[in-house]
Amino acid sequence: MGPLENIEDVKDIKHLSNQELEELAADIRAFMIDHVSRTGGHLAPSLGVVELTLVLHQIYDSPKDKIIWDVGHQSYCHKIITGRKCRFTSLRQYKGLSGFPKTFESEHDCFNTGHSSTSISAALGMAIARDLKGENHKVIAVIGDGALTGGMAFEALNHGGDLHTDLIVVLNDNEMSIAPNVGAMSGYLSRMRTDPRYERGKEELEQLLNKIPKVGPMVAKTVERFKDSLKYFVVSGMLFEDMGFTYLGPIDGHNIGAMKTVFTNANQLKGPVLVHVVTKKGKGYPPAEANPDIFHGVGPFDPATGKVFQKEGPPAYTKIFGETLMDLAEDQDNIVAITAAMPGGTGLDKFSKKYPKRFFDVGIAEQHAVTFSAGLAAQGFHPVVAIYASFLQRAYDQVLHDVAMQNLPVTFALDRAGLVGEDGETHHGIFDISMLRHMPRLVMMAPKDENELRGMLTWAVKYQGPTVLRYPRGAGQGVEITESYPVIQLGQGEVVLEGHDLTMIPVGPMVYTALQAAEQLKEQGISAAVLNPRFIKPLDHELIVEYAKKTKRIVTIEEHVLAGGFGSACLELLNQENSGAEILNIGLPDAFIEQGSPNQLRQAHDLTASAIAEGVLKKWTFPEKRKRPEIRGKA
Repeated sequence: MGPLENIEDVKDIKHLSNQELEELAADIRAFMIDHVSRTGGHLAPSLGVVELTLVLHQIYDSPKDKIIWDVGHQSYCHKIITGRKCRFTSLRQYKGLSGFPKTFESEHDCFNTGHSSTSISAALGMAIARDLKGENHKVIAVIGDGALTGGMAFEALNHGGDLHTDLIVVLNDNEMSIAPNVGAMSGYLSRMRTDPRYERGKEELEQLLNKIPKVGPMVAKTVERFKDSLKYFVVSGMLFEDMGFTYLGPIDGHNIGAMKTVFTNANQLKGPVLVHVVTKKGKGYPPAEANPDIFHGVGPFDPATGKVFQKEGPPAYTKIFGETLMDLAEDQDNIVAITAAMPGGTGLDKFSKKYPKRFFDVGIAEQHAVTFSAGLAAQGFHPVVAIYASFLQRAYDQVLHDVAMQNLPVTFALDRAGLVGEDGETHHGIFDISMLRHMPRLVMMAPKDENELRGMLTWAVKYQGPTVLRYPRGAGQGVEITESYPVIQLGQGEVVLEGHDLTMIPVGPMVYTALQAAEQLKEQGISAAVLNPRFIKPLDHELIVEYAKKTKRIVTIEEHVLAGGFGSACLELLNQENSGAEILNIGLPDAFIEQGSPNQLRQAHDLTASAIAEGVLKKWTFPEKRKRPEIRGKA
């Protein structure tokens, strides 16, 4: 029985010795590796902050003291010791424990996270709220070095330094390594500067010198300049000092004793404090230490070897996108590729190696990525900006003002459009159509399969205006990848299946689900046409209106919220054209969708073939249900 067996709540770690905390840290790592090997999850970030988490919860009194975890990738240890150990088998599963901090899960989760660079802003707001209410507790934001590349983090640091309120920011730096001499000097400076006796001594010395007529003030200024020069020479954190924060560190994030000393003394300081903690991503599990990128967000794996279980099936849309862009870049030398800290996740890792001078990773800075691409486009290049659909939400104004308004040739490749699965509500790409389709000059497409993705990307990089290409996470449909791409023409869809009782217009891969629904309706004697719109904007007015008048019943299907989505666009069109058709819109509700596998979520929200067929039969009655002649068309 390991020490974790005795930990049910944070109160159980309050009186543990440093040695006992180290033993608990080892047990927690084994527990995480065992469970995440079955559920998948953000293992490497959480392995890296075990000691830091234990120290924070021993020093601070959560939930009275507020600990905000930026993004939340590193929050597993926090969850385990705050009463959720017994639920860890359900991590990231449908109706189970979230992979991110959630206020509804625990009072120890004081703020919902999932996207990066938000923790300092939220913590500063909570600190000011504390001050306004006359309360007395600590507020701590834990942010990684990657998240610190987000401009929002610096906006919050700038504001926090100006407000001078008590706030502790923990910079979890898992990229920087510290040489022994630098670490020893940093540890010495941290101890010196956090010791209240040093602060008092400095003040007393300055007061004494200033009492000496004429000479005293001059000497005091000289001492101050010397002190500042020395700090600039030996301390790497002067950027934070200049922003108004007291900088402490860097310190070893796996040395429990050192961290306890620094955090204890930091609590005595007034105003905003930044504690720079250096950790190792994947700490304690050799496969994760050797491959932190792979184990950052990993699927199920063999804990003994670290070998990730590979799913069999067609190549992913992401892979097809990356390979197609490399092929296009070979013949079109004005193509450049941009990502916001996700070269592997967006399929641009191989592009970055083949065309290093034409690839740009801007860090977690989606706003900058978009306007940076606009600058490139304004000078004759065609940037392809690969960003997860949910992350582009951060750059709405830049897409509108800097790209669309100027009609610049930028292609946005929106990966993870639709239901993404276990990462849940913060990562589902189900708002992008509503967010983008009303922008003038913007062209928006959704391929039904991976071969059509290739055709659309080929067309988009030659189009002289802004384009958006949205496609889902995971494996494609398994269609044959042909040398000749489908011919794409602006605003032109295709008839996939002929029919005369109703017309289904599904978006993207939902075309194949609609074909299955049409087959089920055929068994009921109902003939359904299926159109592939290809373009969300501009719509194929002629095709949609023709089939609306022909069948008098239209069903739109989208893996996206209904409010402002593709179905709304069709409603607007058909109302304008007085088509006389009745319309059924099928999509996601006005809600944030929980975690779960995409198939589970489609089942829960009636986006399966059987649910669509059933929805049609509930909406309309077909007086003569009889077997029709064989339906002509293609699947």
